Amino acid sequence: MDLGLKGKKVLVTGGSKGIGAACGHAFAAEGANVVLVSRSADALKATADEIRSRHQVAVETHAADLADAAARTETMKKFPDIDVLVNNAGAIPGGSIFDLTMERWIESWQLKVFGYIHMTKLTLEHMKARKSGIIVNIVGMAGPNPNYDYVAGTTGNAGLNAFTKAVGSRSVDFGVRVFGINPAATKTDRIITLSKTRAKAQFGDESRWEETLGQEKLPFGRLKTAEEVAALSVMLCAPQVAYLSGTMIDMDGGGMFRK
Repeated sequence: MDLGLKGKKVLVTGGSKGIGAACGHAFAAEGANVVLVSRSADALKATADEIRSRHQVAVETHAADLADAAARTETMKKFPDIDVLVNNAGAIPGGSIFDLTMERWIESWQLKVFGYIHMTKLTLEHMKARKSGIIVNIVGMAGPNPNYDYVAGTTGNAGLNAFTKAVGSRSVDFGVRVFGINPAATKTDRIITLSKTRAKAQFGDESRWEETLGQEKLPFGRLKTAEEVAALSVMLCAPQVAYLSGTMIDMDGGGMFRK
């Protein structure tokens, strides 16, 4: 199926690795031109070079700390003509209500919560004028499935779920679709690094990191891949599903209901 994305311009935040890099590859495979944004210029260059070599599309990079409001404004001034925005940057720390200071809450929300909201607002201003565009928010299952030991992430994700639904319910009035995806734990460098730390503490051997994941209890007996999240993101941007807006898609293999 032709997803109708050839020649579209797609900006992906957190685009140097993990789900963001996978999204860059997936959109490029459909013939879209890609803009990758993250903090590390070196990591961006490596990912961009790989996408260009595989897919022969135009790839631009922009190094910026999107936890900073001025950097977000500068980024959208530089790329006002994008057809698709994928909000993906950000990792909120774990911990219970007693583990995190209020300063840590505020700091951790600057990128993923306020960053998503601000990038959406800035992008919508351009898309509304053109009466076309798509915004995809990659959020997380901690929103619909609250976790005491990840309370800052649970609360932030729940807010972004509501934000996406609210904005997407009316953005259609000016031809723009806004929707999101809630991935459960995904096999990325970050998960592997965290799992190696747990394995070192639990077994004294970081090479046993897969044992800490309890994969035998997961749907399909494994973590999902970043490529699966990216594939869903791309498919949902196709004009064939143009009625999709104001909703969040839970991508956890039904894991939330296996307890």
